[in-house]
Amino acid sequence: MAEHQHGKMDISEHEKTFAGFIRWSIWVAAVSIGILIFAALVNG
Repeated sequence: MAEHQHGKMDISEHEKTFAGFIRWSIWVAAVSIGILIFAALVNG
């Protein structure tokens, strides 16, 4: 087994997954805010 070398790990897949998670989170937040605004307008 190779010795651990700090800063040598390939994290490209991790970065892609994290970027997808952030994109998904922004969409969910935007849709939720839109639904809340729509509900407030309809009940008003």
